Amino acid sequence: MPLVIVNQPAAEPVTLDEAKLHLRVDAVEDDPLIGALISAARLHAETVTARQLMPARWKLVLDCFPGPSLMGVPAGVGFSLPGHAILIHKSPVQQIVSIRYRDMSSVWQEMPAADYVADLSSEPARITPAFGKVWPPVLPQIGSVEVLFDAGYASADQVPSGIKRWMLMRVGSLYQHREEFSVLPAGRIDPLPFVDGLLDPYRVVTI
Repeated sequence: MPLVIVNQPAAEPVTLDEAKLHLRVDAVEDDPLIGALISAARLHAETVTARQLMPARWKLVLDCFPGPSLMGVPAGVGFSLPGHAILIHKSPVQQIVSIRYRDMSSVWQEMPAADYVADLSSEPARITPAFGKVWPPVLPQIGSVEVLFDAGYASADQVPSGIKRWMLMRVGSLYQHREEFSVLPAGRIDPLPFVDGLLDPYRVVTI
């Protein structure tokens, strides 16, 4: 499912001062480099875990609403991933901003919030039509459904400490090998099995 970031996070979960303290660096000459390394480590952590660390706005693009639209919750099952549920593989989701779709006249319509239910506590988050409602008919054309949502922890203090510790260790590794990072514009993060294991408890299982 294509996910497109709409608004980038305004801050990093690890500050420049925290990174410099970890690196034992006092000079300011490398501040831009260290800032870039923090961003690279954060992006890699978000990719591996399917999480958004700091608040950002995302758009999920679908070709149609999932079906079958009349499937209910199976009897006796305490939790399910119904076939008609939209799953958002970017956690934690803070709010669903809007759900838009192209109607059969190719005009964008916004679905009333009262017509769907969002379970944001699950990972991945789930959205289904409200009881007695169904997903509306959609133009059979690619990219005809868009879900706009906000994701991320409310502040850096709420980002799991294990992820922040991984970021600091990764920044340290990248800083020590900054020549390689400067050659590749996007940076290179080579595998470090023990260090990377710190992210394992935070991976969101994708379906």
